[in-house]
Amino acid sequence: MLSHSAALEALLFAAGEPLSKQRLASILELSADELRAAALELHTSLQNRGLALIEVGTDLEIRTSPEASSVIKKYREGELSRDLGKASLETLAIILYKNGATRSEIEWIRGVNSAAALRSLTLRGLVERTEHESDRRRIMYLPTTEALAHLGVSHLSELPHYDELVSALKDAEEAKPVTE
Repeated sequence: MLSHSAALEALLFAAGEPLSKQRLASILELSADELRAAALELHTSLQNRGLALIEVGTDLEIRTSPEASSVIKKYREGELSRDLGKASLETLAIILYKNGATRSEIEWIRGVNSAAALRSLTLRGLVERTEHESDRRRIMYLPTTEALAHLGVSHLSELPHYDELVSALKDAEEAKPVTE
């Protein structure tokens, strides 16, 4: 059986984004004091490693450690110099034609995990993360003006086959089975 700190580490790693302490405590079935102790143990165990436990307000997240910034910078520079791959282009198209989408919506349309493509697009400044309007726990990915400039358009409606594809996406969403 995993220790509380190991379970916290696994959950934060799998999430890949900040999670509220309240949600973490609920998922891990821990009291606030137990979560605080697990976070302290995890923070201590990550000392002098490539990862760090970051606490901002009521959220916790696992990120690369500040000491690894030079290595990460080299990696990102190499990543940014490459062309967008098929997965990133598909993901960007969904975000553009839907004028914003959640990761689950993108993955439902593509049928595969899109975390790497979203990270690449975010790093390049082609999409931005923001809170979902109706559910603050969800993240929306929105196209940036940089994305439009990159494509040589000034408005989403100037994208090729815009009306046709927007209509097809709406039809597909209406046909999507409801799961509970």
